[in-house]
Amino acid sequence: MLAYALATGIVFGLYFALVGIGMNLVFGVMRIVNLAHGDFIMLGAFSAFWLLAVLHLPPPAAIVLGFVAFFLAGLPVYYALVPRLARAREPEMLSLILFFGLSQTIEALAAMLFGNSERSIPGRLLGRGPVHLLGQTMPRAWVYAAAVSLAMLGLVWLYLHRTRLGRQTRAIMAARQEAVAIGIDIHRISAIAFGIGAGLAAVAGVFAPFMLGSFTPALGIPLDLTSFAVIVIGALGNPLGTVLGGVIFGVTLMLMRAYLSSFADLLPDLVLILVLLVRPAGLLGRQVRRA
Repeated sequence: MLAYALATGIVFGLYFALVGIGMNLVFGVMRIVNLAHGDFIMLGAFSAFWLLAVLHLPPPAAIVLGFVAFFLAGLPVYYALVPRLARAREPEMLSLILFFGLSQTIEALAAMLFGNSERSIPGRLLGRGPVHLLGQTMPRAWVYAAAVSLAMLGLVWLYLHRTRLGRQTRAIMAARQEAVAIGIDIHRISAIAFGIGAGLAAVAGVFAPFMLGSFTPALGIPLDLTSFAVIVIGALGNPLGTVLGGVIFGVTLMLMRAYLSSFADLLPDLVLILVLLVRPAGLLGRQVRRA
């Protein structure tokens, strides 16, 4: 049981890292907490249901279409909301209120359009038969989701460290005022980061039905809590620290499901309280401040 919990914890941890990295990227660049992030994932799950179960597209096509569509949709959302926040007297507090309102609006519209009944997608759409990984046997859909999550995390690293836009993004994350002083277009880079965050949420949403089971329009808030717990463990504002946070969260969740199943749903709240009390900056917080 312990070996299975550790193995599946790593697999789920990679997926949870994908769930949280979009929120952490947005926070790192703009210093706002996108409380609608979980609702973007929820919409990604409904998109996956339509693309995979209704149109019968192959999973790679659903992943690419979801990322591109949500990236393009994220750009107007950014320009409609975020620049106005920057001119506010207390942008951080106002951003919490604004994106919470956006989250509730998205959930209400999704409930009107799709209804509140639970939906699911058969795991066989990602391949049939179990997979032997890390000495354990687990569903193929889990391994598929973990592999795609790892690939997406690698692409984020390449973007941040091997592209001109990525280096400008890291400059804004490290010292916003200095980035403005050397001529970096803050709003252009921030809009791209917001779009990437929405696209990553869509990809996470594609695999949500396989990793989390059935889904409804109310899925957004639990995913917000999970995302926030994951990025707090790693470090707020450090997207790559999300990988560490995701793996720790996934392993801890699976251990609790194995040995303390009745308390597993409390894990996000317990993690948030513990980390904020012991190490508020996250496990990689010191590295972020020195960057």
